[in-house]
Amino acid sequence: MHHVRDVTFREDLHQAHTGTGPAVIATLRNTEIGYHRTNGATNIARATRRANRRPHDLIDAVTSSNPRTQ
Repeated sequence: MHHVRDVTFREDLHQAHTGTGPAVIATLRNTEIGYHRTNGATNIARATRRANRRPHDLIDAVTSSNPRTQ
């Protein structure tokens, strides 16, 4: 998972190094990767670009009372 976070999200170049910021960002990235993997994505970079164009899909998935994978 580190390779995906480092290559896709350029985690090693991130400037936040103090407090809980790095842990929070890593958790959000792990959540995104897990969400995409659950939905069958094998290429996280492609899935992230697609999600960036369709943010309402993630909002619907998070706020739905009956969550389902797509």
